Amino acid sequence: MMSKLLGVVFLVAGVWVLVYHGFSIPKNRDAKLGPIAVSVKQSERVEIPVWAGVVGVAVGGGLLLWSGKKK
Repeated sequence: MMSKLLGVVFLVAGVWVLVYHGFSIPKNRDAKLGPIAVSVKQSERVEIPVWAGVVGVAVGGGLLLWSGKKK
């Protein structure tokens, strides 16, 4: 049962990486210059390589196939 769950997690994560290629992290930067306060909202993009998605799909599929043949 655990290997099926792990296989689904790897499979979903691998497909997600292949579709989106990464994710964004929001960052708030505050600066105070005397009586003036400035706030800047930025987002930083973290790229995940395509090969990581392919490996995730392969490992997830392999775990699902292996756990199905065990019985």
